[in-house]
Amino acid sequence: MTAATPLLANIDITELLLLLFVIFFIGLVLYLQRESRREGYPLEEDTTGRLEPIDGFTWWPKPKTFILPHNRGTVSKPDPKDRDTRTVAARRSAVWPGAPLVPTGDPMVDGVGAGAYAERAKVPDIDLHGNPRIAPLRTLAGFSLAKGEADPRGMTVLGADGRVAGTVRELWIDRMESLLRYIEVEVPLGDGGASRNVLVPFTMCTIDGEKRLVKNDSASAHQYKNAPALERNDQITRYEEERVIGFFGGGYLYANERRAEPLI
Repeated sequence: MTAATPLLANIDITELLLLLFVIFFIGLVLYLQRESRREGYPLEEDTTGRLEPIDGFTWWPKPKTFILPHNRGTVSKPDPKDRDTRTVAARRSAVWPGAPLVPTGDPMVDGVGAGAYAERAKVPDIDLHGNPRIAPLRTLAGFSLAKGEADPRGMTVLGADGRVAGTVRELWIDRMESLLRYIEVEVPLGDGGASRNVLVPFTMCTIDGEKRLVKNDSASAHQYKNAPALERNDQITRYEEERVIGFFGGGYLYANERRAEPLI
C-alpha cells in the first residue's frame, strides 16, 4: 500500500511561472498594439490611398471618450473618419511606394516635405491657469528682458540672403518657461508703404547687439511676405504655431534651389 501523491508533487513551479509569463506577455503585446491605434490610424496606402481594413477585434480598440480641459468638450478615439483630406501640392517622383514627392508650388507656403505641418487645434496653448501660454511682452505684467541682454526690438532683420527682411516690433514670451519664443517682425510689402507683421521662431535667429541686427538663415528676405499671419495680434494658436514653424523650418531646405540639391 502506497501513500497518496500530493496534488502539486508533479508540477514544475518554474515551468508554470514561465507559461504564465508568456501568456501575460502575449496579452500585453496585443493590448499595446490596440492602444497604439487610437490616433494616426487607419493607415493609408501610399500609392492608392486605400485605407487598411478595420477588423474591430484583433487590432482595433473600442472607442474611448476623453474629456478635454477648460470646457473644450470631448473627443472619441479611434475615429475611422478622422483623416487628413488636404490636397498635397506635390507630385510623386516615381510609382513605387515611398517614392519622394516633388513640390509643384512654393513648398514653404504649401506645407510640403520639410515645411509640412499638422492640423492642430485652432486654440492657443494654455498655462496652468487657462491663460494663453505664449503672448506678446506688452501684455505680460511683471515680465521684462534680463538686465544686460540686448533688446531686439527696433533691430533690423536680415534674411538668409543677407538682405533686409523687416524690423523687430515685439517679442513673444512663453510665460510658463520664461523664454523668448518668437520675434514679431514688421515686413514692408512695397505697396505704398504697406506692411504686415509676422512671427519668426527665435531659435532660428541670432542677435548682433553691436550692429543692431537680427540674422535669420532659414528664409530669404523676399519670402517673409508669404509667412503665415495670425488671426489675432495678442495670441497664437497651436495651429498657427505649426504653420509658422513649418514655414521657417522648411526654409532650411527650400529657401533656395541650392539647398534642395545634393552636396555631391
